Amino acid sequence: MKIRPIILCGGAGTRLWPNTKKHQAKQFIDFGNWTLLGKTLERVKASIFDEPIISTNSKYLKQVKQHLKKHQIRKFKIVLEPSKKNTAPAILSTALINDIPNEQPLMFFAADHLMEKVGLFNKAIKKNQKKLTHNNIFIFGIKPKTPSSEFGYFLTKNNKVTRFVEKPKEAKAKQIINKKGYWNSGMFYLRKDSIINNFKKYQPNIYRNCKKAVTKSKHKNNVYYLNKHAFAKTSAKSFDYAILEKNRDINAIKLDIPWSDLGSWKEICKMYGRNKKQYFKKKNVFYRPWGSYVNLFNGKEFLIKELYVKPKGILSLQKHHHRAEHWVVTHGKPKITLDKRYFTMKPDETIFVPLGAVHRIENPYKKPVKIIEAQVGSILKESDIVRYQDIYGRAK
Repeated sequence: MKIRPIILCGGAGTRLWPNTKKHQAKQFIDFGNWTLLGKTLERVKASIFDEPIISTNSKYLKQVKQHLKKHQIRKFKIVLEPSKKNTAPAILSTALINDIPNEQPLMFFAADHLMEKVGLFNKAIKKNQKKLTHNNIFIFGIKPKTPSSEFGYFLTKNNKVTRFVEKPKEAKAKQIINKKGYWNSGMFYLRKDSIINNFKKYQPNIYRNCKKAVTKSKHKNNVYYLNKHAFAKTSAKSFDYAILEKNRDINAIKLDIPWSDLGSWKEICKMYGRNKKQYFKKKNVFYRPWGSYVNLFNGKEFLIKELYVKPKGILSLQKHHHRAEHWVVTHGKPKITLDKRYFTMKPDETIFVPLGAVHRIENPYKKPVKIIEAQVGSILKESDIVRYQDIYGRAK
């Protein structure tokens, strides 16, 4: 029996756009002629998978259909949630649609994750298919490259999950990594009857109302419109909290592959830094007295650039009215002014420059400084610079 891929595609993208009402859902952001949902749809074309099911809401229906058409996926099902209830109801209601046999393996993907070495991932899925039972759950762990407070973790004993840790502080994350903890990727693998049995046992209220929402749903052109009244009665809970933390039969599939949920501008900057050859164009290089910068990608209300600050180069002391900035140092040790703070940064360190903050980058050393910068805001032009001090005479 083939594995049914289910793509959870309801996220609003609020982590990337905290101070604006115009959230761009991360799965649909154009990062340079590709989107995270597009990458996910390409992954589920592998021969081990059956036709995909996408769980989303009516707000995103048009964009989901556009993606399916663009990626030439003609056989699919879409399940529309009438309201946001977190991942537990989304996972259960999608699994309950009637054309999924009880023992069919289901692979749940997030629509907004970036993954490389997909062949290794698919091999691990296939290898563990026969181990699926009517009760157990497999989750995917990614070997951490650095301690991060942006991801959840889990600990294991003999590949059985013994403990989940939700987004710890960096010091705690180091301890977890020392104990061979893995990032919790948020991808789940289990049979349909396991989902039903787990929800009946641990979340009977969610099971009862989701079953009603599916039974009373309207079905048109491969789209299930879940019943609004029944779905409104379900509890809003994450799958982790509702099921994973209660079931004792959770198995870990551990992977050492490049993976990110691109959930922060730091992660997005690092992604562009790793792939800058792909985005580099000579015509987008601009020279300044302190060095140069190259615009790598100009997106919708964001701009990614790489700054090159030559030895002894000093940018003006400045602020912006219409944009905030996120910096990731990739080379050298810049001295940073941020309002009344003055400090040195090292490679792989990051900083957030809020809208209106007075800031400056200096390079007093003999080695050049390189920084990947994400500008986020409504105006992303050089005209949005207010200079207070400048050693090159550019302050007014």
